[in-house]
Amino acid sequence: MLEWINILSAWAVPVMIAFIPLYAHFKKVPVYESFVDGAKDGFSTAISIIPHLVGMMVAISVFRASGALEFFVGWMTPFLQSLHIPPEVLPLGILRPLTGTGSLAFTTDLIKTYGPDSMIGRIASTVQGSTDTTLYVLTVYFGAVGIRNGRYALKVGLFSDLIGFVAAIFVCLLLFG
Repeated sequence: MLEWINILSAWAVPVMIAFIPLYAHFKKVPVYESFVDGAKDGFSTAISIIPHLVGMMVAISVFRASGALEFFVGWMTPFLQSLHIPPEVLPLGILRPLTGTGSLAFTTDLIKTYGPDSMIGRIASTVQGSTDTTLYVLTVYFGAVGIRNGRYALKVGLFSDLIGFVAAIFVCLLLFG
């Protein structure tokens, strides 16, 4: 079974890359022209979201550089320890909705420090796969289409990140603790 999954995984992307243009060709879609038009639109979209991305990156940098992240983790440590939750993973739960690259770097540091088979490494890996970069997604997609009021999307996205974070910890503690 595992061998079939490995074969399927290895061939899935190349098959899709070959299938989509072939299907479009048979449907009489001008493949290259459609690709070029999409690339032009993508470039203008990328330019239009730069201010939103810069604002988000500045806010993240200020949050980390000000010591607010470390203060919050220190404040929550006794509570987390009483629940047998490693406090080292809390910054990941805070960073993950903000930045994918920053949270991946933090996860990498946790795995290098504690090991991939440690409880902290397992929780960090599970959190990384169970949550999303909500603020980044909202910044990019809402900024691209000009949505100014995304309060419900923000609430639902952050709530789902919280649920994903808590569920990842619970499942890891249940399976590996």
